[in-house]
Amino acid sequence: MSQSKPGYSDTPVLPGSKYKVHDSERPQPRIVAPGTESGQAAPGRPPSDAVVLFDGTSLAGWVRLDGSPAGWKVENGCMEVVAKTGDIKTKAEFGDCQLHVEWTPPTAITGESQGRGNSGVFMMGIYEIQVLDCYNNPTYADGTTGALYGQSPPLVNACRKPGEWQTYDIVWVGPKFDGDRLVSPAFATVFLNGVLLHHAKALIGPTTHRKIEAYRPHKPVGPLMLQDHGNPVRFRNIWYRPITDYDQG
Repeated sequence: MSQSKPGYSDTPVLPGSKYKVHDSERPQPRIVAPGTESGQAAPGRPPSDAVVLFDGTSLAGWVRLDGSPAGWKVENGCMEVVAKTGDIKTKAEFGDCQLHVEWTPPTAITGESQGRGNSGVFMMGIYEIQVLDCYNNPTYADGTTGALYGQSPPLVNACRKPGEWQTYDIVWVGPKFDGDRLVSPAFATVFLNGVLLHHAKALIGPTTHRKIEAYRPHKPVGPLMLQDHGNPVRFRNIWYRPITDYDQG
């Protein structure tokens, strides 16, 4: 006979929890449908509880940093950096999350080091995960593809060839403040093309160039920002899932 509430009631209470081991009263995880396309399994497509930030058709959810309309172009399901039109950010603001971003540098190889396929994914508009074409393109280690820019090089270089699509999957935990005091730094776990680059890596502060800055108190939420570094990098299939507690005990 099947149990309507499988589990036990005669087991010890878990430390720091109101529930017991294998507790039959503990809430079940909510159901999330993995991403599909045309009814078929499609890894990387938004799951059922995702918030889609770019669906390939419009930049209506994006603006320049001054709030004016985004100056990038949308074509063939992608957005592309239009050089010197400025960085763009989402109207939506969010904090701790799972983020998915697909991007590709230009097929035509021009420039070298930081001048080749350069852009950036800025969590909360402040903390950069580097976008760069580092396929056979050496640069300084903490500025390579997937680096926490200016702070931590990735564990490996997992870049595909220029013109091929690259995938970031990021688990982001923002910094926590108590007034002006930093309680906990930001942490990032980053995968590039399914390969781990950072595992719960602490950031030392906001992203800067050629210097170090301490954390400055800010809101627990912020926009996703994409960088105009002068190269025609393209992006597609951008979505996030807020990180929420499974239960309260």
